[in-house]
Amino acid sequence: MGNLVDLSLPIEPITPNHLIGTVGDIFLQERYERLLSLPVVSDGRPVGVISRHNMQKIFMTRFGREIQGNKPVAAFMNPLPLLVSVDQSMEEASHFVTRNIAFPITEDFILVKDGQYHGIGSVIDLLRGMEERIVEQNLSLSKALSLLKASQSQIIQSEKMASLGQMVAGVAHEINTPLGYVKNNLEMAGEAFKSLQNLGDAHDSLLADLQSGNASDDDVHQQLNRIEILNEQFQTVYPKSEMDALFKDTLYGLQQISEIVVNLKNFSRLDQAAVDNVNINQCIDSALLIAKNVVKHKAEVERNFGTLPAVRCAPSQINQVILNLITNAAHAIDRPDGRIVIRTQADQRHVHIVVTDNGKGIPPELVGKIFDPFFTTKPVGQGTGLGLSIAFKIVQDHCGSIRVKSRPGLGTAFCVSLPVHVSAPVEGKSS
Repeated sequence: MGNLVDLSLPIEPITPNHLIGTVGDIFLQERYERLLSLPVVSDGRPVGVISRHNMQKIFMTRFGREIQGNKPVAAFMNPLPLLVSVDQSMEEASHFVTRNIAFPITEDFILVKDGQYHGIGSVIDLLRGMEERIVEQNLSLSKALSLLKASQSQIIQSEKMASLGQMVAGVAHEINTPLGYVKNNLEMAGEAFKSLQNLGDAHDSLLADLQSGNASDDDVHQQLNRIEILNEQFQTVYPKSEMDALFKDTLYGLQQISEIVVNLKNFSRLDQAAVDNVNINQCIDSALLIAKNVVKHKAEVERNFGTLPAVRCAPSQINQVILNLITNAAHAIDRPDGRIVIRTQADQRHVHIVVTDNGKGIPPELVGKIFDPFFTTKPVGQGTGLGLSIAFKIVQDHCGSIRVKSRPGLGTAFCVSLPVHVSAPVEGKSS
């Protein structure tokens, strides 16, 4: 029911001078029973309408027909009827009718086409049509909202992958460093194992000679001397303390690689809706590890972590926000004494993350635009302009806030505030 023509009831109109009663009784009775107003036309153009209320006075009043029957229609009609063009949309018609109709509703509206009478329109039918239209629009909006949310999730994930892509080389370097000395240590361990094998072979040879009973004292003495020489050589080349350190370094290197891989997995995971009680300080450590290769060439990082309650949030999304702020801070620094300070603290209702840098700052006229989608001050090809926009959306979805304060030439500070839902204490640290 999206068309006004659908609402048009082809009620045969009457003329202003037509007498109610006699011949018109049957016609009027039929229309009265349907509780519809009666259109009045002259030369095909509507000039009035007899409302239901006036019709009721005729039919329900004792001797109403007899008393009123000889009076002209004009005596009962409203000479200023509501006229609605059939070319109008339902929304326009509804707005016009509701703005001009008298309350309580006692009459309907007349539909016209090119000024000529077209039919009578029921206010009730119009309201029903609008109700159906609203239901349809709500369904359409619901579908659009679902598609929008899906698109937002895809954009967030794409930006996350873009951030990871920009850091792949740095992460590869961070993995290659421990991987390099793990490889060297294993090669050294392999050489040590060969020496141990030679020493073991010498012991086996001596044992075989002793068990055979055919070896002379000189043979046994020579075997013992050989074992002693091999043992001294092994102890000299591979002292026990150095071998212990070698294996400890190897395990430490493998642990570093594992930590990087786990952080990458946590950062890039697709379960964006996964919510947990999160240690924000650990989120920052995780983001710093991923951004290490970007940051270490630009600035010293100072951690000043407070004792925080756990925060109920989606950790992968909060990691993305923190990583974006850290990398932006690093990219803004172009001085040899670059410094990034990350501070966390909590009050009764929120956990606050403050990332401060001593970079080039943001001009005042641009501060209000930095959260706009696709806005970036970086050269073409070096930024998507979505990082801060997505960070703002993520923080907003967590019922939090993100604020910025910047002074050109002195640096920038971002503050992210997240509401606390769980109060399990998390110990802080500083470095």
